[in-house]
Amino acid sequence: MNYDVIVIGSGPGGYVAAIRASQLGLKTAVVERESLGGICLNWGCIPTKALLKSAQVFEYLNHAADYGIKIEGQGVVDFEAVVKRSRGVADGMSKGVQFLMKKNKIDVINGFGKLKGKGVVEVKANDGSTTDHQAKHIILATGGRSRELPNLKQDGVKIIGYRQAMNLPKQPKSMVVVGSGAIGIEFAYFYNSIGTKVTVVEFLGDIVPLEDEEVSKQLNRSLKKQGINIMTSSTVESVDTSGDLCKVNVKTEKGMEVLEAEVVLSAIGISTNLEGIGLEETGVKFDKGKVLVDDYYRTNIEGIYAIGDIVKGQALAHVASAEGITCVEKIAGLHVDPINYNNIPGCTYCSPEVASVGYTEKAAREAGYEIKVGKFPFSASGKASAAGAKEGFVKVIFDAKYGEFLGAHMIGANVTEMIAEVVTARKLETTGHDVIKTVHPHPTMSEAIMEAAADAYGEVIHL
Repeated sequence: MNYDVIVIGSGPGGYVAAIRASQLGLKTAVVERESLGGICLNWGCIPTKALLKSAQVFEYLNHAADYGIKIEGQGVVDFEAVVKRSRGVADGMSKGVQFLMKKNKIDVINGFGKLKGKGVVEVKANDGSTTDHQAKHIILATGGRSRELPNLKQDGVKIIGYRQAMNLPKQPKSMVVVGSGAIGIEFAYFYNSIGTKVTVVEFLGDIVPLEDEEVSKQLNRSLKKQGINIMTSSTVESVDTSGDLCKVNVKTEKGMEVLEAEVVLSAIGISTNLEGIGLEETGVKFDKGKVLVDDYYRTNIEGIYAIGDIVKGQALAHVASAEGITCVEKIAGLHVDPINYNNIPGCTYCSPEVASVGYTEKAAREAGYEIKVGKFPFSASGKASAAGAKEGFVKVIFDAKYGEFLGAHMIGANVTEMIAEVVTARKLETTGHDVIKTVHPHPTMSEAIMEAAADAYGEVIHL
């Protein structure tokens, strides 16, 4: 078959790129070796949020008395049912992508896609047969997988990655989570909430190390209060899996310590899927696991593009989607601005939630800005008090000279829903005074953004 665009990979980068291409009148196909929606819809973003919702419901039950509600007996976690619900949510989302493919008249080619010369994609089906497909434009969107360290090889049973973590046959009584990025923290929160004894081991000095230091320290306190053991400035040297329990040898600032756990979850990032897709044969340049592209995701070979986890930028679903749209619109001849990677929101869906965008306070100072910093605690928020969610705060950073909105960092209930306000404000070049004078509804958690901005300028009302 001959196409205008073939996308290899149907994750949130690939399927979104395909839909936008079809909308723009380009004959489009998607090559997918597994399930439509990729890791995000099937084994990442979506099913993990379903697990986290079950944990949240369980926590509500356990704290119902705090809201004046008496429940006879004690709630019990049916782990198998929790996992089944999560898988059902993921399956429903994947079916939704199937519907979108049909609606937009996009051909879905099942199999493993590989570049084969100029304008040719070879697809190897599960039965081993191969077919060639032609396209003027080929977009690589092959995504990533759980990263492995030499001393932390995953066996899928005792040492696992995120994929096994959301589909275990039974709930482990104990778990060591290696790495405290979003994936590690979300699973640590989930398993701890339903009764698993959890220890988090982080190499750096703070958990969620990409976040503002104040947010990291607040989350550390919150998770420890929930019963999670957190070890920072610590390294897993080796794991002995020969016995019933894993013996995890951890090097700390005080010396070696041995932890015992049923399961070790390796959450130390992702590796890109570049193997066997024809990069070397076609001469596409890549370095350190990333395909080299320009601002519009064009590789050094005409007609070949790359988006998502396999290129520069944050390995996030919403980034991949934005890159796919930008790439396709440029192919179609539309005027499109390059993505501003300093205005990408990051979210961690534990409890309390974490959300941020732009410069941290430290990064802003290092970049040479003279800054104004404002902070508003949710303990002073009427809505947060009414909801029983007074933990956390909103922190905002402005350029003192021009009022430019440099960054925002939030920790608290539902802050992942609030961060988009700041992303939009920064996109529109909104100043600190603009935020202060933007009337926010009362009572809402979002008022904290306005109050934090007012605090930066010495105008805060409710502190």
